[in-house]
Amino acid sequence: MKNLDLGELRGQLDEIDGQLVRLFEQRMKICADVAEYKIETGKAVYDGERERQKLEAVGAMAHGDFNSQAVQELFSQLMTVSRKRQYQLLARHGKGIDTGFQVIEAIQTSGARVAYQGVEGSYGHGAALQFFGREASLYHVTAMEDVMAEVEEGRADYGVLPIENSSAGAVSDNYDLLVKHNNYIVAETQLAVRHALLGLPEARLEDVELVYSHPQALMQCSQYLNSHPQWRQISLENTAAAALKVTRDGDCRQAAVASEIAGRLYGLKVLAPGINHNKNNTTRFIVLSREAVYRKDASKVSICFEGLHRSGSLYNMLGNFIFNNVNMLMIESRPIEGRSWEYRFFVDVEGSLGDAAVQNALKGISEEAVSMRILGNY
Repeated sequence: MKNLDLGELRGQLDEIDGQLVRLFEQRMKICADVAEYKIETGKAVYDGERERQKLEAVGAMAHGDFNSQAVQELFSQLMTVSRKRQYQLLARHGKGIDTGFQVIEAIQTSGARVAYQGVEGSYGHGAALQFFGREASLYHVTAMEDVMAEVEEGRADYGVLPIENSSAGAVSDNYDLLVKHNNYIVAETQLAVRHALLGLPEARLEDVELVYSHPQALMQCSQYLNSHPQWRQISLENTAAAALKVTRDGDCRQAAVASEIAGRLYGLKVLAPGINHNKNNTTRFIVLSREAVYRKDASKVSICFEGLHRSGSLYNMLGNFIFNNVNMLMIESRPIEGRSWEYRFFVDVEGSLGDAAVQNALKGISEEAVSMRILGNY
């Protein structure tokens, strides 16, 4: 082999790349013809067995293990791009995804019956009050899942649940409830969280031995609480419930981590204000309805899906957003019950179900995922 300088080598690569581009465009033209055929016949875009056979065939054409694997990766991406193009063409011919959602002007807050978890004075109560105002009929239930049941079974028009905290992250169990129950996210509201250590009016800080609160609140105040190793931290279902317990037990050794509003409501004294280490601590609450609706000004779509349990599955699912220029805001994974080490993914993206790009992306995911569900547009 004669000696070549870098410029000559790059020139050869440029020539090959030009050929690849021309061949790629020819391939995409044929893929468009395939899409036309599938539009006429109703045949599915994704054919897993056909793709498996194709990858085996091209892998066998290459020389050496590295090239064989690399060629299969290359053609896997080529077929992924081809599918995205076919989904777009199907959508243009009215073969897009049927979301089942209806557009509404606004959420009716006045007179609405709204369920939240915890007792009066909890952050859930504060979030419900912040979004619905005092014209709504707010009532509390014991557990997070009770909120879901109240909405799903029609006793409440809406439910309010925490889904994410800026310090402690996702409220994981509530993601699972979104799958378990047939409710839809129709709005969200963000509530600033400022925890205080509360005790009886006659209590002193040095009296404290037991601290009660919700696990998330204990986590959000962990730096302060852990600086007092003699305190025993005990989880309860709600911050306000912790304040109520301290009041009812009348024990100066007990303290609660809750809002100062809860402290005033239950006659407690602030032993230490603002003990959460993130002073910009905020919890995002979702508003749930049993009706599949979204407002005209909705700008966020939440979905969940299960991909095939194999290499590259998640990458291919998310590629539907990339090829349609849909911006992803959040991704969260949760274990699938009964299937060890397999996961369900929750994703938030920018946009509306009325946007063609969003519809194209969801069409692609729905075709290729084991299952996909639209959780809401808000």
